[in-house]
Amino acid sequence: MAVKLRLQRHGKKNFAFFHIVVADTRAPRDGRFIEQIGSYNPNTNPATIVLKADRALAWLNVGAQPTLVVRRILSYEGVLLRKHLQGGVAKGALTQEQADQKFEAWKVQRDAKINAKKEGISKAAADAHKAAFEAESKVNQERAEALAKKKAEAEEAARAAAEAAAAEKAAKEAEAAAEQAAAEAPAENPEA
Repeated sequence: MAVKLRLQRHGKKNFAFFHIVVADTRAPRDGRFIEQIGSYNPNTNPATIVLKADRALAWLNVGAQPTLVVRRILSYEGVLLRKHLQGGVAKGALTQEQADQKFEAWKVQRDAKINAKKEGISKAAADAHKAAFEAESKVNQERAEALAKKKAEAEEAARAAAEAAAAEKAAKEAEAAAEQAAAEAPAENPEA
């Protein structure tokens, strides 16, 4: 029986996640499978992979063929490297301790790369948030300055209007006083 390691689709439209399964090649994509060995969620950044590495390695050793995407996942998780190193141990090119050391060194390097990517993503998100906050603060400051300027212009116009009204009132009072003085002056002078 030809056996494949492949993905089995689950989830909603445009938001799929996958189970990594061991299945007969003639079985439908989302149908019957022999064993589920993990899951793959490409919707997160970086993608979330949960894998039973020992079971995947066991199936590879008995001849199961991974699909292209599953091969890439197995490579990412180090299953293919472990198989390669076990082949070297079987041939006598390496000891088991050397193979384990090489695998652990590779795993540390891979974990460092993943953590760097996560930190880069979180830093980029924080920088974008900070830039958006600064831009919004700048816009708010410009709005406040424009509003203060408009308010100052309105106050200046109101003050000018009040001063004009006061000057006009003073002019009218002066004119009324002059008329009253003129009216009183001829009244006193008719006897002369």
